[in-house]
Amino acid sequence: MASGKGYEGPGDYIDHHLSNLKVDFSNFGTVHLDTVIMGWVLGAVVFGILFLISRKATATGVPGKAQAFFELLYDFVDTQIKDIFHGDRKFIVSLGITVFVWILAMNAMKFLPVDFIAKGFEAVGVGYWKPVATADINTTLALSLSVIFLVIVFSFKAKGFRGYMHELFCTPFGGFPLLWPFNFLFQLIELVSKPLSLALRLYGNMYAGEIIFLLISLLSIAGWYGVISGSVLHAAWAIFHILVVPLQAFIFMMLTAVYLALAHESH
Repeated sequence: MASGKGYEGPGDYIDHHLSNLKVDFSNFGTVHLDTVIMGWVLGAVVFGILFLISRKATATGVPGKAQAFFELLYDFVDTQIKDIFHGDRKFIVSLGITVFVWILAMNAMKFLPVDFIAKGFEAVGVGYWKPVATADINTTLALSLSVIFLVIVFSFKAKGFRGYMHELFCTPFGGFPLLWPFNFLFQLIELVSKPLSLALRLYGNMYAGEIIFLLISLLSIAGWYGVISGSVLHAAWAIFHILVVPLQAFIFMMLTAVYLALAHESH
């Protein structure tokens, strides 16, 4: 529970907990070091666990609990994707599992007490550390741009260079040459809107959730009744986020599959 002590006011407390650990490179820009570390460490942990499970998997006999869990996860993702993609979906299912598990792990850091993380890093001399990587627009935008890059690659693979160029310049208003600029502008807007919608939806939900948790934490400075009410509200908001955290990972996964499925369709 937050004490609010050591900060000039509620605004300073919230600003501190929502600030990233930044490293400035004069010719490169600014890197949010905490976001990079949290994202890659969580990815290494969850995919390392899944890799170990897959190495021990067997097609004969009774599967263990870990293998049964992985098979349930695979079947869940495969069932969702096969309804929207009717071709060879092995790659898309693998990508869907990757997106779902990685985002779920990064979102789940929201359940850690904010002051527990902050005080722990302050004790070792790190002034800022935001543990929820998906509450950083850089993470969600990087993920969404990677998805759109795959959409473009899949479009070329499915339709060929000529077919994709025809789609860009002749859809949706027709192939008359005077309409080519309008068709291309329409397609460009659609292409740009996809990563923006993916990134902003996930970022907005995670960032807003962080702010609510911090506002509830500030109740502890109001005395014992604030501590009690804050604890109740924390529990209620955490229970609500038990649904929000996997839901946001699921939505990102499904939109990724939808965009890749659309890339295989011809207009």
